[in-house]
Amino acid sequence: MNLESPTVTVDKSPEEVFNFLSEIKNFEKLMPENISKFEVLNEDKFLFALKGMPEIILKKKELISPNKVVLGAAGGKIDFSLTGHITELESHKSEVQLVFDGKFNAMMAMMIKGPITKFIETLASNIPSAI
Repeated sequence: MNLESPTVTVDKSPEEVFNFLSEIKNFEKLMPENISKFEVLNEDKFLFALKGMPEIILKKKELISPNKVVLGAAGGKIDFSLTGHITELESHKSEVQLVFDGKFNAMMAMMIKGPITKFIETLASNIPSAI
């Protein structure tokens, strides 16, 4: 299952956006209002939970400065990645798009598609004001 957030424009350079997304603690600023738990486990890993959903641990998997930040599931029953693609528009203006990619059976995919789509849209829409 591959889901993409809308592309958002940020009045920051790709390097500034990359540095922000590379800091695990900054993801707390991007989380939706219905977050029930957020905990930094170490410099590469954090745990979060949304109300009514199980806890999820994400960790940094790949960093390609200044264009790509990849987070992936760290344990648990589901295997997925969340990739931030950063594109330079001008020297102090960038575009960011988040892409969720996971392997799920058809029933699970049907159940989580709506909530995950809303989640990545919220994360992306919060990036411009959070940086």
